[in-house]
Amino acid sequence: MVYLLSDPFLQFPKQNSIEVIWFTEFAGEEHYVRYGLNLEQSVKAQSTVLSKMQEDQNSKWHQQVNQVISRTIWRHQARLEVANKIDSVPYQVTSIYQGQSISSKIFSFSLLPQTDTPLNILLSSDHQLMPMVSANLEKVAQTIAKIDAVFFAGDLVNTPDRASEWFDDARGGAFFPALQGRANYSLTREGFTRIYHGAEIIQNAPLFSAIGNHEVMGRCCDPKLSLNQQFQDTIPRQVALELYNFSQDQQNLLKEHSFNVDSYQEILGFEPYYATTFGSIRLVVLYVTNIWRHFSRESNVKGRYQEAQEDLSSPERWGYGQHIFESIAPGSKQYLWLQSELESTEFCSARYKIVMFHHPAHTLGGNIVPHYTDPIAKFTYDSKGALCELNYDYPISKDYIVQDLLPLLEKAQVQLVFYGHSHIWNRFTSPSGMHFLESSNVGNTFGAYWDQDQTSIIPAERGIGNPNGLEPIVPNIAPVLGADGQALPYIASNDHTVFSIFNSTKGSISSYYCDLRQPDSVVVKFDEFQLREN
Repeated sequence: MVYLLSDPFLQFPKQNSIEVIWFTEFAGEEHYVRYGLNLEQSVKAQSTVLSKMQEDQNSKWHQQVNQVISRTIWRHQARLEVANKIDSVPYQVTSIYQGQSISSKIFSFSLLPQTDTPLNILLSSDHQLMPMVSANLEKVAQTIAKIDAVFFAGDLVNTPDRASEWFDDARGGAFFPALQGRANYSLTREGFTRIYHGAEIIQNAPLFSAIGNHEVMGRCCDPKLSLNQQFQDTIPRQVALELYNFSQDQQNLLKEHSFNVDSYQEILGFEPYYATTFGSIRLVVLYVTNIWRHFSRESNVKGRYQEAQEDLSSPERWGYGQHIFESIAPGSKQYLWLQSELESTEFCSARYKIVMFHHPAHTLGGNIVPHYTDPIAKFTYDSKGALCELNYDYPISKDYIVQDLLPLLEKAQVQLVFYGHSHIWNRFTSPSGMHFLESSNVGNTFGAYWDQDQTSIIPAERGIGNPNGLEPIVPNIAPVLGADGQALPYIASNDHTVFSIFNSTKGSISSYYCDLRQPDSVVVKFDEFQLREN
């Protein structure tokens, strides 16, 4: 049976146009979009092949494979142009294969909203095919009549070159199906099982995403490595230059021997960092993430704080600590771009200024340690001059988020910094009134470090509370209660799924949870706060 690999989704809305994208596993003879009130207009799509889509022995796919294999997946993109401003325009995509027409349902799009257009923005993060994603999105659609855009703070999938995680994971909860109401995920809680389908969201509302650590693939130069191994096998660009004797202009080779975000960019089309105006919002998206290394200090672990003893004589096998992918240090290319953006007319004139990236600025979650800076290597040699220990330090005085990025955003009067990474919900407010929100709880939490009982899986230096100083805010409507009956300033649960909605009319951010252990699964608004207006 021939079918579309995904429903269409919307990207890059402008005053008079919008992009529609969908995928197939066949080249086809023709791909086009019909649109207009009576589908009277038609435009052909431009088609390209995704260069790195693969499966391997760890894939949850309808076929079982025992090595890395390639999948040929075609991406189709069409620009729909509309001369007159219409609130909602019907559209339908069609692909022709061996004379057969395969069409999507009819969906609708809106062009770039005006500054006074009422908007509901879904704030989400860290889906990664987690157990509660499809249920979470289904609850979004039941609670909010119309979603106008999705702001996604990174970690869309687990391994970005694994095609099934984007399109057709056999467990039923791949990235696109969940956000398109095509999921079929079976979730069991408290003895009862329910199938969740996600929701038709990105067929009708544009997606804006940031790069998380799970959008970054590592070295792919060894065909014997599984996709999981390639994903984990990242090294800094400068190290690759020195190890492999590349020149700076050999970018493709350099990426293959260090890390890349090729699949993420080919699928979604975003630059690593960018800014866009959407209604009354100026959204600034940054590439602020690093490799996740294990927190164990055992001598046989290639971790955050040390290299494995067995690898000390082989620099090509080192992990180089929890290294940063794209610098945000003062003077870096991204930092200079951000300075220019924060001074731009588009930014300064926006009613709401929102900055989104992946790594937490303030959190009760575990992933905030070590400090967000370049690892400083400490080499220890034995009496014979042989390397016997290689450790890494991350001084707080060099934390790029705390020391450099946040002061810049405070000065620019940013109202909201939105991020993910630690798989919890919590929020904070700075003395000047800049809000921080982490809303990424969809079924793979590692706990919140708010009491002594939850510190067992992280090094002692993580400690209790938020290492960067701000106190977490207790939800102001219906907080979840701890075992002692006290209101908790977070949600870290594999039973409660959480989502947040920004309402541009009120300037409010409302957060909701749903306890999936309950057969009726009632959605509860548990917190709401206002952004100050510029």
